[in-house]
Amino acid sequence: MKTAVIPQVRVEPELRADLDSVLLPGETLTEFVEASVRRAVEFRRVQTDFAARCDASLAAYERTRVSIPSDVVLSKLEAKVAARVKQLRK
Repeated sequence: MKTAVIPQVRVEPELRADLDSVLLPGETLTEFVEASVRRAVEFRRVQTDFAARCDASLAAYERTRVSIPSDVVLSKLEAKVAARVKQLRK
């Protein structure tokens, strides 16, 4: 597959200097920009998916008037976090 080019972006000299100051040894500006764009795209996808799940959840509630109490939701989330922490500490 052919690669595509992201358009050039004009920035203030101060921002360019800040950017140059945070590049890792051996890291190029191109690598930094590509990694930043990839993270931004993934973040937007996560945001969009989250909003869709929220909309679906609200629609289900409005349709059924059935909801899960917040203490139940929080305890399930805390259990997931605890399990993940335990897994990571192995």
